[in-house]
Amino acid sequence: MRLRRRSFIAGAAAAALAPAQRGQAATFGTLRAGVHRVQLAPDPLPMTDVWAYEGRIPGPEIRVPQGKRVTQTLVNALPQPTTVHWHGIRIDNVMDGVPDLTQPAVAPGQSWDYDFAVPDAGTYWYHTHNRTVEQMARGLSGPLIVTEAQPPDVDRDMTLHLSDWRMVDPAQIRTDFDNRMDQSHAGRLGNYLTINGQQELITEVKHNDRLRLRLINAATDKVITLAVQGLEGWVVALDGMPLAAPKPLEPSDLTLAPAQRVDLIVDVTATQGQDAYLIEKLGESGYLLGQFPVRAGATPRRDAPEPLPPNPAQATLADLDAPSAPLIMDGGAMRGLRRAFYKGDLLDGRALAQQGQFWALNGTAGLPEAPLAEVSLGDTLRLPLQNNTAFPHAIHLHGHHFREVLADGSLGPWRDTILVQPATAREVIFVADNPGDWLLHCHMVSHHASGMGTWLRVNA
Repeated sequence: MRLRRRSFIAGAAAAALAPAQRGQAATFGTLRAGVHRVQLAPDPLPMTDVWAYEGRIPGPEIRVPQGKRVTQTLVNALPQPTTVHWHGIRIDNVMDGVPDLTQPAVAPGQSWDYDFAVPDAGTYWYHTHNRTVEQMARGLSGPLIVTEAQPPDVDRDMTLHLSDWRMVDPAQIRTDFDNRMDQSHAGRLGNYLTINGQQELITEVKHNDRLRLRLINAATDKVITLAVQGLEGWVVALDGMPLAAPKPLEPSDLTLAPAQRVDLIVDVTATQGQDAYLIEKLGESGYLLGQFPVRAGATPRRDAPEPLPPNPAQATLADLDAPSAPLIMDGGAMRGLRRAFYKGDLLDGRALAQQGQFWALNGTAGLPEAPLAEVSLGDTLRLPLQNNTAFPHAIHLHGHHFREVLADGSLGPWRDTILVQPATAREVIFVADNPGDWLLHCHMVSHHASGMGTWLRVNA
Protein backbone atom coordinates (compact mmCIF):
# COMPACT_ATOMS: atom_id res chain seq x y z
CA MET A 1 0.00 0.00 0.00
CA ARG A 2 1.36 3.42 -0.95
CA LEU A 3 0.15 6.18 1.33
CA ARG A 4 0.23 9.74 0.11
CA ARG A 5 3.23 11.56 1.57
CA ARG A 6 4.56 14.88 0.42
CA SER A 7 8.16 14.70 -0.71
CA PHE A 8 10.34 17.35 0.88
CA ILE A 9 11.08 20.30 -1.38
CA ALA A 10 13.06 23.23 0.04
CA GLY A 11 10.89 26.32 0.17
CA ALA A 12 7.65 24.37 -0.30
CA ALA A 13 4.52 26.32 0.51
CA ALA A 14 3.06 25.70 3.94
CA ALA A 15 0.09 23.37 4.15
CA ALA A 16 -3.06 24.33 6.01
CA LEU A 17 -2.22 24.61 9.68
CA ALA A 18 -3.28 21.89 12.08
CA PRO A 19 -2.87 22.03 15.86
CA ALA A 20 -0.14 19.94 17.44
CA GLN A 21 -1.40 17.14 19.66
CA ARG A 22 -0.35 17.50 23.28
CA GLY A 23 0.22 14.63 25.66
CA GLN A 24 -1.84 14.06 28.74
CA ALA A 25 0.15 15.08 31.82
CA ALA A 26 -0.31 12.52 34.55
CA THR A 27 1.60 10.80 37.35
CA PHE A 28 -1.15 8.34 38.19
CA GLY A 29 -4.06 6.84 36.33
CA THR A 30 -5.09 3.96 34.12
CA LEU A 31 -3.57 2.59 30.95
CA ARG A 32 -6.30 0.60 29.28
CA ALA A 33 -4.86 -1.46 26.43
CA GLY A 34 -7.63 -2.17 23.96
CA VAL A 35 -8.74 -2.48 20.34
CA HIS A 36 -9.63 0.83 18.69
CA ARG A 37 -10.03 2.59 15.36
CA VAL A 38 -8.06 5.78 14.71
CA GLN A 39 -7.43 8.06 11.74
CA LEU A 40 -3.85 6.96 11.28
CA ALA A 41 -3.66 7.41 7.50
CA PRO A 42 -4.52 10.77 5.95
CA ASP A 43 -8.01 11.58 4.69
CA PRO A 44 -9.80 10.33 2.66
CA LEU A 45 -8.38 6.92 3.58
CA PRO A 46 -10.42 5.00 6.16
CA MET A 47 -9.65 4.64 9.85
CA THR A 48 -7.18 1.96 10.95
CA ASP A 49 -7.76 -0.84 13.45
CA VAL A 50 -5.07 -0.51 16.14
CA TRP A 51 -4.24 -1.66 19.63
CA ALA A 52 -3.77 1.40 21.78
CA TYR A 53 -3.47 2.70 25.32
CA GLU A 54 -6.53 4.78 26.20
CA GLY A 55 -7.56 4.74 22.55
CA ARG A 56 -4.66 6.97 21.50
CA ILE A 57 -1.72 6.66 19.10
CA PRO A 58 0.76 7.11 20.67
CA GLY A 59 -0.45 6.36 24.19
CA PRO A 60 -1.01 9.25 26.64
CA GLU A 61 2.09 11.21 27.51
CA ILE A 62 2.92 10.53 31.15
CA ARG A 63 4.78 13.55 32.51
CA VAL A 64 6.10 13.47 36.06
CA PRO A 65 8.60 15.57 38.07
CA GLN A 66 11.97 13.99 38.80
CA GLY A 67 12.01 12.07 42.08
CA LYS A 68 8.25 11.53 42.19
CA ARG A 69 6.31 8.33 41.58
CA VAL A 70 4.44 6.96 38.61
CA THR A 71 1.36 4.94 39.51
CA GLN A 72 -0.47 3.40 36.57
CA THR A 73 -2.92 0.49 36.44
CA LEU A 74 -2.67 -1.53 33.26
CA VAL A 75 -6.12 -2.83 32.29
CA ASN A 76 -5.91 -5.51 29.61
CA ALA A 77 -8.84 -5.27 27.19
CA LEU A 78 -6.85 -7.03 24.45
CA PRO A 79 -7.39 -10.58 23.13
CA GLN A 80 -3.83 -11.49 24.28
CA PRO A 81 -1.83 -11.25 27.51
CA THR A 82 0.30 -8.12 27.76
CA THR A 83 2.61 -6.09 30.03
CA VAL A 84 4.14 -2.60 30.13
CA HIS A 85 7.89 -2.00 30.10
CA TRP A 86 9.05 1.45 31.24
CA HIS A 87 11.99 1.90 28.91
CA GLY A 88 15.14 3.55 30.26
CA ILE A 89 13.94 4.12 33.83
CA ARG A 90 16.09 2.76 36.68
CA ILE A 91 13.09 1.01 38.06
CA ASP A 92 12.38 -1.57 40.78
CA ASN A 93 12.93 -4.93 39.10
CA VAL A 94 9.42 -6.18 39.86
CA MET A 95 8.01 -3.19 37.91
CA ASP A 96 10.08 -3.75 34.74
CA GLY A 97 7.33 -5.50 32.80
CA VAL A 98 9.20 -8.48 31.29
CA PRO A 99 7.07 -11.65 31.23
CA ASP A 100 8.66 -14.73 32.79
CA LEU A 101 11.55 -12.66 34.14
CA THR A 102 10.05 -9.93 36.34
CA GLN A 103 6.28 -10.59 36.27
CA PRO A 104 3.65 -12.85 34.70
CA ALA A 105 1.93 -11.53 31.61
CA VAL A 106 -1.42 -9.89 32.38
CA ALA A 107 -4.24 -12.02 30.98
CA PRO A 108 -7.15 -10.53 29.01
CA GLY A 109 -9.69 -9.01 31.39
CA GLN A 110 -7.11 -8.67 34.18
CA SER A 111 -5.13 -5.69 35.50
CA TRP A 112 -1.71 -4.98 37.00
CA ASP A 113 -0.57 -2.08 39.17
CA TYR A 114 2.72 -0.37 38.32
CA ASP A 115 4.09 1.92 41.02
CA PHE A 116 7.67 3.18 40.92
CA ALA A 117 9.88 6.20 41.53
CA VAL A 118 11.62 8.06 38.70
CA PRO A 119 15.11 9.04 39.92
CA ASP A 120 16.43 10.45 36.64
CA ALA A 121 15.00 13.29 34.55
CA GLY A 122 14.80 12.89 30.79
CA THR A 123 12.97 11.47 27.80
CA TYR A 124 11.79 7.89 28.25
CA TRP A 125 8.91 5.82 26.90
CA TYR A 126 6.73 2.84 27.63
CA HIS A 127 5.67 -0.10 25.49
CA THR A 128 4.32 -3.61 25.61
CA HIS A 129 6.82 -6.40 26.27
CA ASN A 130 4.72 -9.48 25.46
CA ARG A 131 4.41 -10.70 21.87
CA THR A 132 6.25 -7.46 21.31
CA VAL A 133 6.48 -7.49 17.52
CA GLU A 134 2.73 -7.79 17.06
CA GLN A 135 1.65 -5.62 19.96
CA MET A 136 4.07 -2.76 19.21
CA ALA A 137 3.35 -3.00 15.48
CA ARG A 138 -0.34 -2.59 16.29
CA GLY A 139 0.36 0.56 18.32
CA LEU A 140 1.14 -0.16 21.99
CA SER A 141 3.66 2.49 23.02
CA GLY A 142 3.73 6.00 24.46
CA PRO A 143 6.08 8.67 25.90
CA LEU A 144 7.18 8.98 29.52
CA ILE A 145 8.73 12.36 30.32
CA VAL A 146 10.49 13.07 33.63
CA THR A 147 10.92 16.81 34.09
CA GLU A 148 13.82 18.61 35.74
CA ALA A 149 13.26 20.80 38.80
CA GLN A 150 14.75 23.66 36.76
CA PRO A 151 13.97 23.03 33.09
CA PRO A 152 15.95 24.79 30.37
CA ASP A 153 14.82 28.15 29.02
CA VAL A 154 12.81 27.23 25.91
CA ASP A 155 9.68 28.57 24.24
CA ARG A 156 8.24 25.12 23.56
CA ASP A 157 8.92 21.62 24.89
CA MET A 158 7.79 19.08 22.27
CA THR A 159 7.72 15.29 22.45
CA LEU A 160 8.02 13.71 18.99
CA HIS A 161 7.10 10.04 19.07
CA LEU A 162 8.04 8.28 15.81
CA SER A 163 6.24 5.06 14.84
CA ASP A 164 6.75 2.83 11.79
CA TRP A 165 3.74 1.01 10.28
CA ARG A 166 3.39 -1.73 7.68
CA MET A 167 0.12 -0.90 5.95
CA VAL A 168 -2.00 -2.58 3.27
CA ASP A 169 -5.19 -1.46 1.55
CA PRO A 170 -7.49 -0.12 2.85
CA ALA A 171 -5.22 1.60 5.43
CA GLN A 172 -4.94 -1.45 7.67
CA ILE A 173 -1.96 -2.92 9.52
CA ARG A 174 -0.53 -5.95 7.79
CA THR A 175 -0.78 -8.95 10.10
CA ASP A 176 2.33 -10.89 9.04
CA PHE A 177 3.87 -10.50 12.48
CA ASP A 178 5.72 -13.86 12.35
CA ASN A 179 7.21 -13.23 8.91
CA ARG A 180 10.34 -15.40 8.68
CA MET A 181 11.93 -13.03 6.16
CA ASP A 182 11.62 -10.18 8.69
CA GLN A 183 12.91 -12.32 11.53
CA SER A 184 16.04 -13.42 9.67
CA HIS A 185 16.79 -10.10 7.95
CA ALA A 186 16.43 -6.46 9.07
CA GLY A 187 13.17 -6.95 10.96
CA ARG A 188 9.67 -5.64 10.36
CA LEU A 189 10.15 -2.50 8.27
CA GLY A 190 7.07 -0.43 7.50
CA ASN A 191 5.96 1.73 4.61
CA TYR A 192 4.48 4.59 6.65
CA LEU A 193 6.12 6.66 9.39
CA THR A 194 4.06 8.79 11.76
CA ILE A 195 4.97 11.53 14.21
CA ASN A 196 2.70 11.65 17.26
CA GLY A 197 0.23 9.51 15.32
CA GLN A 198 0.08 11.91 12.36
CA GLN A 199 1.51 11.99 8.87
CA GLU A 200 2.93 15.45 9.55
CA LEU A 201 3.06 17.65 12.63
CA ILE A 202 2.60 21.37 11.88
CA THR A 203 3.42 23.93 14.58
CA GLU A 204 3.63 27.71 14.22
CA VAL A 205 6.77 29.35 15.60
CA LYS A 206 8.55 32.70 15.59
CA HIS A 207 12.02 33.56 14.32
CA ASN A 208 14.57 32.76 17.05
CA ASP A 209 12.09 30.68 19.06
CA ARG A 210 13.96 28.08 21.10
CA LEU A 211 12.49 24.56 20.99
CA ARG A 212 13.24 21.47 23.02
CA LEU A 213 12.61 18.51 20.73
CA ARG A 214 12.37 15.13 22.47
CA LEU A 215 12.74 12.54 19.69
CA ILE A 216 11.74 8.92 20.41
CA ASN A 217 12.21 6.07 17.93
CA ALA A 218 9.31 3.77 18.82
CA ALA A 219 9.61 1.63 15.66
CA THR A 220 9.72 -2.13 16.07
CA ASP A 221 12.88 -2.51 13.96
CA LYS A 222 13.60 0.54 11.79
CA VAL A 223 16.69 2.71 12.16
CA ILE A 224 15.40 6.24 11.49
CA THR A 225 17.59 8.95 10.01
CA LEU A 226 16.40 12.54 10.35
CA ALA A 227 17.49 15.96 9.14
CA VAL A 228 16.49 19.53 9.97
CA GLN A 229 16.27 22.71 7.93
CA GLY A 230 15.73 26.19 9.30
CA LEU A 231 16.73 24.94 12.76
CA GLU A 232 20.15 25.13 14.42
CA GLY A 233 21.13 24.00 17.85
CA TRP A 234 22.55 21.39 20.15
CA VAL A 235 22.22 17.82 21.36
CA VAL A 236 21.67 18.05 25.12
CA ALA A 237 20.75 14.46 26.12
CA LEU A 238 20.84 10.89 24.81
CA ASP A 239 18.47 8.19 26.06
CA GLY A 240 17.42 10.52 28.89
CA MET A 241 20.96 11.21 30.12
CA PRO A 242 22.28 14.80 29.82
CA LEU A 243 25.56 15.43 28.02
CA ALA A 244 28.26 17.11 30.07
CA ALA A 245 28.07 20.03 27.63
CA PRO A 246 25.60 20.77 24.82
CA LYS A 247 27.03 19.42 21.56
CA PRO A 248 26.50 21.45 18.36
CA LEU A 249 24.02 19.53 16.24
CA GLU A 250 25.51 17.59 13.33
CA PRO A 251 23.73 15.38 10.75
CA SER A 252 25.23 12.23 12.30
CA ASP A 253 23.45 13.03 15.59
CA LEU A 254 20.06 12.35 14.01
CA THR A 255 20.26 8.61 13.39
CA LEU A 256 18.14 6.79 15.95
CA ALA A 257 18.14 3.04 16.40
CA PRO A 258 14.90 1.49 17.65
CA ALA A 259 14.31 2.59 21.28
CA GLN A 260 16.90 5.37 21.22
CA ARG A 261 16.04 8.96 22.13
CA VAL A 262 17.73 12.29 21.61
CA ASP A 263 16.91 15.65 23.20
CA LEU A 264 17.67 18.68 21.06
CA ILE A 265 17.55 22.36 21.90
CA VAL A 266 17.22 24.21 18.61
CA ASP A 267 16.66 27.81 17.56
CA VAL A 268 14.42 28.71 14.63
CA THR A 269 16.69 30.35 12.07
CA ALA A 270 14.02 30.47 9.37
CA THR A 271 12.49 33.93 9.10
CA GLN A 272 8.93 35.17 8.70
CA GLY A 273 7.32 33.72 5.59
CA GLN A 274 9.64 30.71 5.60
CA ASP A 275 9.26 27.29 7.18
CA ALA A 276 11.56 25.18 9.29
CA TYR A 277 11.43 21.41 8.84
CA LEU A 278 12.04 18.05 10.45
CA ILE A 279 12.62 15.51 7.69
CA GLU A 280 12.86 11.74 7.49
CA LYS A 281 15.99 11.41 5.39
CA LEU A 282 16.08 8.72 2.71
CA GLY A 283 19.31 8.97 0.75
CA GLU A 284 19.46 12.38 -0.92
CA SER A 285 15.74 13.00 -0.50
CA GLY A 286 13.20 12.55 2.24
CA TYR A 287 9.73 13.17 3.59
CA LEU A 288 8.33 15.90 5.78
CA LEU A 289 7.62 14.87 9.36
CA GLY A 290 7.46 18.21 11.11
CA GLN A 291 6.80 21.64 9.64
CA PHE A 292 7.28 24.89 11.53
CA PRO A 293 5.78 27.88 9.67
CA VAL A 294 7.34 31.13 10.95
CA ARG A 295 4.68 33.68 11.84
CA ALA A 296 5.06 37.42 12.37
CA GLY A 297 7.32 38.67 15.12
CA ALA A 298 10.58 37.39 16.54
CA THR A 299 11.90 36.13 19.85
CA PRO A 300 15.10 37.74 21.22
CA ARG A 301 18.14 35.68 20.36
CA ARG A 302 19.67 33.73 23.26
CA ASP A 303 23.15 32.54 24.11
CA ALA A 304 24.02 28.85 23.88
CA PRO A 305 22.11 26.79 26.47
CA GLU A 306 23.61 25.64 29.74
CA PRO A 307 24.05 21.88 30.25
CA LEU A 308 21.08 20.06 31.69
CA PRO A 309 21.66 19.06 35.33
CA PRO A 310 23.27 15.61 35.58
CA ASN A 311 21.14 12.73 36.75
CA PRO A 312 21.87 10.64 39.85
CA ALA A 313 22.64 7.69 37.53
CA GLN A 314 25.61 9.65 36.21
CA ALA A 315 27.26 9.92 39.63
CA THR A 316 28.48 6.31 39.48
CA LEU A 317 32.13 5.78 38.56
CA ALA A 318 32.99 2.70 36.54
CA ASP A 319 36.10 0.63 37.27
CA LEU A 320 37.87 0.25 33.94
CA ASP A 321 39.70 -2.81 35.27
CA ALA A 322 36.39 -4.57 35.91
CA PRO A 323 35.70 -8.10 34.65
CA SER A 324 33.93 -8.55 31.32
CA ALA A 325 31.11 -10.69 29.97
CA PRO A 326 31.42 -10.84 26.16
CA LEU A 327 28.25 -10.87 24.07
CA ILE A 328 28.73 -12.47 20.65
CA MET A 329 25.96 -12.07 18.05
CA ASP A 330 25.59 -14.73 15.36
CA GLY A 331 23.01 -15.78 12.80
CA GLY A 332 20.59 -14.14 10.42
CA ALA A 333 20.47 -14.20 6.63
CA MET A 334 23.74 -14.15 4.69
CA ARG A 335 25.78 -15.40 7.67
CA GLY A 336 23.40 -18.11 8.88
CA LEU A 337 23.12 -19.90 12.20
CA ARG A 338 24.66 -23.34 11.88
CA ARG A 339 23.80 -24.51 15.37
CA ALA A 340 22.83 -23.11 18.76
CA PHE A 341 21.31 -24.17 22.04
CA TYR A 342 17.57 -23.59 22.28
CA LYS A 343 15.62 -24.48 25.45
CA GLY A 344 18.54 -26.63 26.58
CA ASP A 345 18.97 -28.62 23.35
CA LEU A 346 21.67 -28.15 20.71
CA LEU A 347 19.87 -27.77 17.37
CA ASP A 348 21.10 -27.31 13.82
CA GLY A 349 20.10 -24.34 11.67
CA ARG A 350 17.14 -26.06 10.03
CA ALA A 351 15.66 -27.16 13.35
CA LEU A 352 16.18 -23.66 14.78
CA ALA A 353 14.43 -22.08 11.79
CA GLN A 354 11.49 -24.41 12.30
CA GLN A 355 11.23 -22.94 15.81
CA GLY A 356 11.41 -19.37 14.44
CA GLN A 357 14.93 -18.90 15.83
CA PHE A 358 17.48 -17.27 13.51
CA TRP A 359 19.87 -15.50 15.89
CA ALA A 360 22.02 -16.45 18.87
CA LEU A 361 23.84 -14.67 21.66
CA ASN A 362 26.89 -16.60 22.84
CA GLY A 363 25.64 -19.70 21.06
CA THR A 364 22.15 -19.69 22.61
CA ALA A 365 18.91 -18.74 20.88
CA GLY A 366 16.25 -17.35 23.18
CA LEU A 367 16.45 -16.63 26.88
CA PRO A 368 18.94 -19.00 28.56
CA GLU A 369 18.41 -20.60 31.96
CA ALA A 370 21.62 -19.11 33.37
CA PRO A 371 22.44 -15.40 33.28
CA LEU A 372 25.13 -13.97 31.04
CA ALA A 373 26.76 -12.68 34.22
CA GLU A 374 25.99 -12.57 37.93
CA VAL A 375 27.39 -9.64 39.90
CA SER A 376 26.91 -7.98 43.26
CA LEU A 377 25.28 -4.63 43.80
CA GLY A 378 27.84 -1.90 43.14
CA ASP A 379 30.08 -4.03 40.93
CA THR A 380 31.26 -2.81 37.55
CA LEU A 381 30.85 -5.01 34.47
CA ARG A 382 32.23 -4.59 30.97
CA LEU A 383 30.22 -5.94 28.05
CA PRO A 384 32.28 -6.43 24.85
CA LEU A 385 29.78 -6.60 21.97
CA GLN A 386 30.80 -8.51 18.83
CA ASN A 387 28.39 -8.42 15.88
CA ASN A 388 29.27 -11.30 13.55
CA THR A 389 26.06 -10.89 11.55
CA ALA A 390 25.23 -9.01 8.34
CA PHE A 391 22.74 -6.68 10.07
CA PRO A 392 22.88 -3.94 12.71
CA HIS A 393 21.57 -4.63 16.21
CA ALA A 394 20.33 -2.18 18.85
CA ILE A 395 21.46 -3.68 22.15
CA HIS A 396 19.39 -2.52 25.14
CA LEU A 397 20.07 -3.14 28.84
CA HIS A 398 17.11 -2.92 31.20
CA GLY A 399 17.30 -1.10 34.52
CA HIS A 400 20.63 0.64 33.89
CA HIS A 401 22.52 3.07 31.70
CA PHE A 402 25.99 2.34 30.37
CA ARG A 403 28.87 4.14 28.65
CA GLU A 404 30.84 3.02 25.64
CA VAL A 405 34.53 2.27 26.17
CA LEU A 406 36.18 4.11 23.29
CA ALA A 407 39.36 3.05 21.49
CA ASP A 408 41.53 5.45 23.49
CA GLY A 409 40.14 4.18 26.80
CA SER A 410 37.89 7.16 27.39
CA LEU A 411 34.17 6.78 27.98
CA GLY A 412 31.41 7.91 25.65
CA PRO A 413 28.05 9.42 26.61
CA TRP A 414 25.53 7.61 28.78
CA ARG A 415 22.95 5.49 26.93
CA ASP A 416 20.64 2.52 27.47
CA THR A 417 20.66 1.34 23.83
CA ILE A 418 23.66 1.13 21.49
CA LEU A 419 23.60 0.45 17.75
CA VAL A 420 26.22 -2.12 16.76
CA GLN A 421 26.83 -2.22 13.02
CA PRO A 422 27.52 -5.46 11.08
CA ALA A 423 30.94 -7.04 11.52
CA THR A 424 31.74 -4.50 14.24
CA ALA A 425 32.92 -4.70 17.83
CA ARG A 426 31.87 -2.20 20.52
CA GLU A 427 32.23 -2.31 24.28
CA VAL A 428 30.14 -0.80 27.05
CA ILE A 429 30.65 -0.56 30.79
CA PHE A 430 28.18 0.00 33.62
CA VAL A 431 27.87 -0.08 37.39
CA ALA A 432 25.33 -2.63 38.59
CA ASP A 433 23.47 -0.24 40.89
CA ASN A 434 20.01 -1.81 40.58
CA PRO A 435 19.34 -5.28 42.01
CA GLY A 436 17.36 -7.92 40.17
CA ASP A 437 17.25 -9.99 36.98
CA TRP A 438 17.63 -7.67 33.99
CA LEU A 439 16.97 -8.34 30.33
CA LEU A 440 19.70 -7.63 27.76
CA HIS A 441 18.48 -7.90 24.19
CA CYS A 442 18.34 -6.55 20.67
CA HIS A 443 15.65 -3.87 20.42
CA MET A 444 15.03 -4.74 16.82
CA VAL A 445 12.19 -6.65 18.43
CA SER A 446 11.89 -9.07 15.51
CA HIS A 447 15.47 -10.12 16.30
CA HIS A 448 14.67 -10.45 20.00
CA ALA A 449 11.64 -12.62 19.22
CA SER A 450 13.79 -14.89 17.04
CA GLY A 451 16.70 -15.46 19.38
CA MET A 452 18.53 -12.30 20.53
CA GLY A 453 17.83 -12.11 24.26
CA THR A 454 19.75 -12.88 27.44
CA TRP A 455 19.82 -11.57 31.01
CA LEU A 456 22.02 -10.41 33.88
CA ARG A 457 21.61 -10.94 37.61
CA VAL A 458 22.50 -8.23 40.12
CA ASN A 459 22.52 -9.55 43.68
CA ALA A 460 21.60 -7.13 46.47
